[in-house]
Amino acid sequence: MILPTVILPGYFASWRDYTPLFQLLQQQGIPTAIVPLVKRDWLPTVGGRSMVPILRLLHQTVEQILRKEGGGQVNLIGHSAGGWIGRIYLGEQPYCIHGDVDKHANLWGHHSRIATLVTLGTPHSSGERWTRKNLDFVNQNYPGAFYPDVSYVCVAGKAVYGERRLQNWFTYSSYQLTCGHGQCWGDGITPIVAAHLTGAHNLTIEGAMHSPSASLWYGSPQLFPRWGAYLR
Repeated sequence: MILPTVILPGYFASWRDYTPLFQLLQQQGIPTAIVPLVKRDWLPTVGGRSMVPILRLLHQTVEQILRKEGGGQVNLIGHSAGGWIGRIYLGEQPYCIHGDVDKHANLWGHHSRIATLVTLGTPHSSGERWTRKNLDFVNQNYPGAFYPDVSYVCVAGKAVYGERRLQNWFTYSSYQLTCGHGQCWGDGITPIVAAHLTGAHNLTIEGAMHSPSASLWYGSPQLFPRWGAYLR
């Protein structure tokens, strides 16, 4: 049975950025929906604030595609921050750490609805001070591939090596902020070591860049089969 799939965009990304991946999944016969985020939807989350606005749209999208397609489960693809936000959605602990929602919000505890969680270039750990509160909540409550009933597929890219050179300074700084050292491999934003989870199906794809606007990224037709085969 082919399960429907939901795509959760990365931080400050718009649903439009994932249209080619949406079309690719549809061509594979996979009913697909993108969480309808636009850049302004991310504004309330700036500075390490609550991801509740994103969780609301994610939950609405999952509900809609399940009503449309039937069945009780979906696959969830989370790009970048979308991957660890997806882990909040799966988890059972109330995500009330920002005081903007009560414990009965029904925006978490949905691991039984997710057959496979695919994360693409997700920084599952980070030293960035503006993400620590949220990521600490995730990793303290749901370490590794936490739910045995969910297949976790964590995909990293090996495309850019961080170096202390002018033309590579952004990548070096991003890796250093994320994992503590900049001289390592990653997708240009997320180092490999941060994109994997203990107990998950951890994949590293040569040449995969972080951004959907790159000529070769995780969702490119050449690279999709490497992780798309894990979708139930």
